[in-house]
Amino acid sequence: MLKRFFSYYRPYRRLFLLDFGCAIIAGLLELAFPVVVNQVIDKIMPRGEFRLIGLACLGLFLFYLINTGLQFIVVYFGHKLGVNIESDMRQELYEHLQTQPFEYYDNQKTGKLMSRLTSDLFEISEVAHHGPEDVFITVMTLIGSFILMLRIHVQLALATFILLPFITIALVFFNKKMTRVNTKIYDSLGEFNAGIEASVSGIRVTQSFANEHFERKRFNQLNQLYRQSKIVFYKVMGISSSYNYLLIRLINLFALIFGAYYTIQGAISEGQFVAFILLSNVFVRPIEKVNTMIESYPKGIAGFKRFIEEMDKKPTIVDKPNAITVQQLKGEINYHEVSFSYADSTKVLNHINLEILPGETIAFVGKSGSGKTTLCNLLPRFYEVTEGEITVDGINIQDMTLASLRNQIGIVQQDVFLFPGTIRENISYGNLEATEAEIQKAVKLAHLEQVVAQMSEGLDTIIGERGVKLSGGQKQRVAIARMFLKNPPILILDEATSALDTETEQVIQESLNSLAAGRTTLIIAHRLATIKHATRIIVVSENGIIEQGSHEELLLKGGHYRDLYAAQFRN
Repeated sequence: MLKRFFSYYRPYRRLFLLDFGCAIIAGLLELAFPVVVNQVIDKIMPRGEFRLIGLACLGLFLFYLINTGLQFIVVYFGHKLGVNIESDMRQELYEHLQTQPFEYYDNQKTGKLMSRLTSDLFEISEVAHHGPEDVFITVMTLIGSFILMLRIHVQLALATFILLPFITIALVFFNKKMTRVNTKIYDSLGEFNAGIEASVSGIRVTQSFANEHFERKRFNQLNQLYRQSKIVFYKVMGISSSYNYLLIRLINLFALIFGAYYTIQGAISEGQFVAFILLSNVFVRPIEKVNTMIESYPKGIAGFKRFIEEMDKKPTIVDKPNAITVQQLKGEINYHEVSFSYADSTKVLNHINLEILPGETIAFVGKSGSGKTTLCNLLPRFYEVTEGEITVDGINIQDMTLASLRNQIGIVQQDVFLFPGTIRENISYGNLEATEAEIQKAVKLAHLEQVVAQMSEGLDTIIGERGVKLSGGQKQRVAIARMFLKNPPILILDEATSALDTETEQVIQESLNSLAAGRTTLIIAHRLATIKHATRIIVVSENGIIEQGSHEELLLKGGHYRDLYAAQFRN
């Protein structure tokens, strides 16, 4: 784990060396102060020359000025180093999450992933900055001050040093304990964030059912769980800091008692006694710093453990080493003996065979759970086939790069996702390099002109989170305009009009028909009236494809499709 942690320092070697070097120099200068005081008291003061004392103090003042500059470098550039490493980890984690397939997100809570990207990495910045430098300077200062104390008086130094092993044992014990507690805190925080995300996202549902009291109670449970975890952490921290405080004060007390005894006995001079007292303060200062380290380090260590735990979850759908980049597919699709099961072994598709010609419009119908959406989701490799293969233009989709395959496929769903921002930004998401003329053309083709004209800021109107300021039909038109800009040869329409009123549905259907022209189009639909124009209608059940043909052909067959059609139009 340490090797992986220190690998993040490589891009910032110079910044690390600057911070580390200045921290060492500052630590050494701290050790110089007691030595100078010793010389002033024992050698300069007996001579009665105040000018020399003034020069010595001036020298110390210069030391302090230098140390002041060094402290600025350590604090500013050291924290800059920590923030850089934290940002790199966050970027790496975000890019890693982007590679995960749909099945990964099926089993995750958004709030927990948010926690991994934010709070888990906050304390890593402190550990990255202070970790190596604090450990090294603590050891260096302890050894350096102890050597100087030994030079003054061996027995006195040993009497002061005797408590250090007890502090070390306590630090190791409490550090491990607080790392475990912090891991629980991050787990609680993940659940807490997930609960907040769900509550805020579902506030309209909560208010419509007048279930605010229930949500307050549920939030309170999450809040108390998180509170309890933090209380346990601070209890351990309180015991640790109190224990170490006592031992550190005992070190000072030992230095005072034994130092006074040896001074009275004439074993050391007054100047050496004062220098020893000052050195004992230098000696305990890094121990006090470790006390603060023990609060932040376990948080950083726990956060990094969760970080590498997430990074070690390899994506299950990746490019083959020799995957090819496809440029412009025609849209000939073949499903050959395709089977699919989820990770929990739930079987969805079993040995499906289907051939789709370029430019065909294929509609999938059937009961919920029969596998219609799964069939379409396998095409862009949102999920991976368990058995068999899918080819496009004779090429196995697993032999194509994911990016180039997905660039050839456009998807319009019933639940349209729009990003916070403007209408223009959401439309141009289909082609980030689109010109103004291309955006305007897409707006026209999607029958969005009148909607935009009624907006106060036109295309630059802010639509709110998930497009909350737009109606369902308006959001669909934005999604269709976005797809016109992408201009893919293969199109998937997933229940794109089922949630709309009849009048809006007709307008959207015209836009979809325009969008589907000349493209291989796969439609998932419950409203059978919207797919009469399809080249072929595929009836899917738990047993696979049970019927296929045109609307008229299937009605004449009098089979499953006719039953579905009759059930829908019975009234």
